[in-house]
Amino acid sequence: MAVVTEDPKAGFRLGMLIYDTRYRSITIQIVVLFLFMAGAAWLIDNLIRNLEALGRGIDFGFLWNRAGYDINQTLVEYTNDSTHARAMLVGLLNTLLIAFLGCIAATVLGVIAGVLRLSKNWVVGRLMTVYVEIFRNIPLLLWILMIYTIFTEALPAPNAFRGENPAASMALFDTVAFTNRYTAIPWLVFDNSLGWLQLGPIWLNLDLTVIIVALVGGFLINRAILKRATRIQEATGIRPTTWWQSLIALFGPIILVKFVLGTHFDYPSLQGFNFTGGLQVSNSLVALWLALTLYTAAFIAEIVRGGINAISRGQTEAAFALGLRPGRTMSLIILPQAMRVIIPPLISQYLNLTKNSSLAIAVGYMDLRGTLGGITLNQTGRGLEAMLLLMLIYLLISLTISGAMNVYNQSVKLKER
Repeated sequence: MAVVTEDPKAGFRLGMLIYDTRYRSITIQIVVLFLFMAGAAWLIDNLIRNLEALGRGIDFGFLWNRAGYDINQTLVEYTNDSTHARAMLVGLLNTLLIAFLGCIAATVLGVIAGVLRLSKNWVVGRLMTVYVEIFRNIPLLLWILMIYTIFTEALPAPNAFRGENPAASMALFDTVAFTNRYTAIPWLVFDNSLGWLQLGPIWLNLDLTVIIVALVGGFLINRAILKRATRIQEATGIRPTTWWQSLIALFGPIILVKFVLGTHFDYPSLQGFNFTGGLQVSNSLVALWLALTLYTAAFIAEIVRGGINAISRGQTEAAFALGLRPGRTMSLIILPQAMRVIIPPLISQYLNLTKNSSLAIAVGYMDLRGTLGGITLNQTGRGLEAMLLLMLIYLLISLTISGAMNVYNQSVKLKER
């Protein structure tokens, strides 16, 4: 009787790392990685040695020296006696502010323009096409300079609002004043302010923090209410009435905060030759925000148009057959499905907008590039250190935006069985 036995399995040998195709690619990748790391380490070490030989070793101690310059638009307390680190923080917050406002406005305008460009109305479709082609084919810097020039040359001076028959008047029921130096708008004032909380080098405004927590908390509570209603509907076929619960969840916390903090608006008013009260927003910020919004929205419009065109027309026809109107069809059926096509290129546009905000130096808006990469660099002469910090900060901002959007992308993509 014959007995069939399996051949003994060969043990692992070092030679297999080179001659065995199962391991060869991994070996080559590891070798190349080590060579790259060794080359990068040699270049960095050579750079540090050369700088030390010139008496200019890498030193970040300049961040704690007195800055000695003013910043016209600040979100936290700052004076010219503050340190360069404080100035860097102010510039970083200004960068984040313009990026946040720009991304929101560009998304709203881009979605509207992308949808309207597909309109069957010939005039509306052509107007959106003209807008997209004009703004995306002219350099962003030119748009920034042109809008800033319009603000400074065409708008009246603050003293033009004086007198019984003023040459200029305020807008929006006498609450907003557009001048050639700034835009005066209403601003929140807290009678029972909670003040500021210092967290290391960062000062946290407790009033605005409470408002944000109330808004986010109300949104999350409303979301939980809607999910619960959906579960009940799926189980029983009857959806409970939730509109009054949603109203309480969305508006209840913020109304409570309003009464607790004594929140009200402080409106700008002309005193002498200038406006006092409210908030004075520099024209450099407004011009930069408008230019970034209009420029980026043109690209987002094309992304939205491409995402909508990627959805089969059968989806629209089926919705119309069920009696849905075009607006409801677009918001409930087409756009949700198009999001998986829209989100990836949309991330790139958010990153581009954030990095393009560094052009703010052209109109004097003191962002991260204007503070750390501008005046601080020129005063201290620490070009390498300033550039390294700039690159690291922009990298961290971009990775944060990309990571957050990728999480959202995972939530809207098609779920495979």
